[in-house]
Amino acid sequence: MSKAKRSYRKRATSPVHAHAAAIDIGATLNVAAVGPDRDPEPVRSFGTFTADLHRMADWFERCGVRTVAMESTGVYWIPAYEVLEQRGFVVVLVNARDAKHVPGRKTDVSDAEWLQRLHEYGLLRASFHPEAKIAALRNYLRQRERLLDYAASHIQHMQKALTQMNLQLHHVVTDITGATGLRIIRAIVGGERDPAVLAALRDYRCKASEETVRQALVGNDREEHVFVLAQALELYHTYQAKVAACDARIEAVLNRLQADCPVPAPPLPAPCYQTQTHNALAFPAREALHRILGVDLTQIHGLGPYLALKLVGECGTSLAAWPGAKHFTSWLCLAPSNKISGGKVLSAKTRRSNNRAAALLRLAAVAVGRTETALGAFYRRLSGRAGSQGGHRHRAQDRRAVLQHPATRHGLHRSRGLLLRGAIQAARAGQPPTQGEVARLRAARHRPDPGRGGSFLGTGRSPWSWAWTLRIRRR
Repeated sequence: MSKAKRSYRKRATSPVHAHAAAIDIGATLNVAAVGPDRDPEPVRSFGTFTADLHRMADWFERCGVRTVAMESTGVYWIPAYEVLEQRGFVVVLVNARDAKHVPGRKTDVSDAEWLQRLHEYGLLRASFHPEAKIAALRNYLRQRERLLDYAASHIQHMQKALTQMNLQLHHVVTDITGATGLRIIRAIVGGERDPAVLAALRDYRCKASEETVRQALVGNDREEHVFVLAQALELYHTYQAKVAACDARIEAVLNRLQADCPVPAPPLPAPCYQTQTHNALAFPAREALHRILGVDLTQIHGLGPYLALKLVGECGTSLAAWPGAKHFTSWLCLAPSNKISGGKVLSAKTRRSNNRAAALLRLAAVAVGRTETALGAFYRRLSGRAGSQGGHRHRAQDRRAVLQHPATRHGLHRSRGLLLRGAIQAARAGQPPTQGEVARLRAARHRPDPGRGGSFLGTGRSPWSWAWTLRIRRR
């Protein structure tokens, strides 16, 4: 007798989260769902007031819920997330892209039921959310960036008002918010109109001469333009004061984080760069980061103290949330999103994203591209090959240590050998390679051919490097 077929329920996959619930977050209404065996009315609607959120949490406790998945866009999820987290629930924030395909009709009720079903069987991935202290640090850092953007807009307003008065201050000073620029603008707002008196306020480090500054400050001082300039200057100082208040809050959060961390065994190394960046923090953040992390992130070329602090605010003090470097790269949306069908790659473009950590790493990549380091050479080689925005390819050719790719990498073969044109930077223009460089080339079975005058990409000898042709023999 054949064995009877098992029912669908017995053959179904066992739940991963047996005590799961889900919420479809909205601006004015939250639709929550629990398992059908948890309550006679498994789907209920709640308001978005604080009392409604606590009433929803009480209902979850009565139903024996332990973990809650929520889907939302914008910032509507933050109040519900914080209330449920304070009540002891394991809250999972789900990306709407992972759960947007709802079978059947599209309603809030069906969305909540489908989310609860997916979460029960472990088919939803949680979005990254840092711990409470790091989340507070991230909010302060984002507020600081927002204030700096507002202040930058008022710098443009000041420059526009000066241009309307034909005061060419921004053409003779590098930054109108520097020492010389602010002194002169404050004097103009205060009623001073004599160009000679204004030029005397020039800082001794200003490259433009006092006579040049005096000529640039001869203009048409109209009352309405001076009024606009005064208001823009006042608003700029207001936002600078707000930035200073943000710095005090950020320092307080870092002090609380340092109190929970032991003193690192290795001492703080010497800084890589001594230059002072614009909009830097008002306190030494490098020492605080070294105490919290145990390592000095600023030793990585391209990462300054402020940029490293913003990365910590976005990613936390530990990368244990990602299993490996590939997962972290995928979270940054910097990895190819392969779409393969029938063994054919349909698309390999990266996903569009507003990931702040990815934007910070792009800034670090541009910064390290200007350094004479191994990472800088790698960046210039890639930008010269792929062609990046802003003319990076031409700048890479000027600072290069680049080797053309052999033709065999693209399926092209030559009978007698491969010709590679290289460029090695020398201490002086036109100087031949040193004995050590020739020895290393010979050890790698490279034979220089001085009789052939090569150049980089056939553009002629570069004044920055000594070029020659290398011939690689095949075995």
